[in-house]
Amino acid sequence: MNLDELRKTLGIEIDPELLTLALTHSSYGYEHDTQDYERLEFLGDSILGYLVASYVFEQHPELQEGELTKLKNAVVSGNALAAAANLMDLGSHLRIGKGEEQTDGRKKLNILADTFESVLGAAYISGGIVAAKHIVEKYIFPMLDDPDAVRQAADPKTSLVEKLANLGKPDVSYQISAHGPEHERVYSANCHSGDELLGAGKGKTKKSAETEAAINALRFLQNS
Repeated sequence: MNLDELRKTLGIEIDPELLTLALTHSSYGYEHDTQDYERLEFLGDSILGYLVASYVFEQHPELQEGELTKLKNAVVSGNALAAAANLMDLGSHLRIGKGEEQTDGRKKLNILADTFESVLGAAYISGGIVAAKHIVEKYIFPMLDDPDAVRQAADPKTSLVEKLANLGKPDVSYQISAHGPEHERVYSANCHSGDELLGAGKGKTKKSAETEAAINALRFLQNS
């Protein structure tokens, strides 16, 4: 964990102790008898909702409540927040327990999304709403200005199908495998276009594993 590197990425100053706490998953907290990020996550969730709601209200006077809600929900979804967390490289800075480390916890969508919110909460405590808004402006608002990014965040599996069609590539397929006892089952998904492996994902359900694989596939296609 390199706090200086992360603060440079964020472009704001956050109290080192708060930032460390914001990067501490409950699995690490349990193993080391220390606090975790869940309280900061709670705070960050509320701040994120306020900032995004204010933005879409101001930017889209033509939209009614239902449409505003859909737009807001698209970029505060777990998929969208995980995508933002990946742009910030939060996974590499996380403090997670041994069990989560062994099951690729640093790449799990729910953990990445929660960490984004906890970092946002830490930013708010350190620098007020201005600091929190800086993060949201940098990593969330651009999705709202890009219809494709909004759609991709809201439904990455459908976006992947459309992307492959536009590229003239074979249809998407998923190979699913399951590991562990039934009460702690972890699913793995490999996402293919024809014989080409585009991305992989893991989750507690087949759907979440496929969703993570689709997000990684979209990222691969964008960077290739």
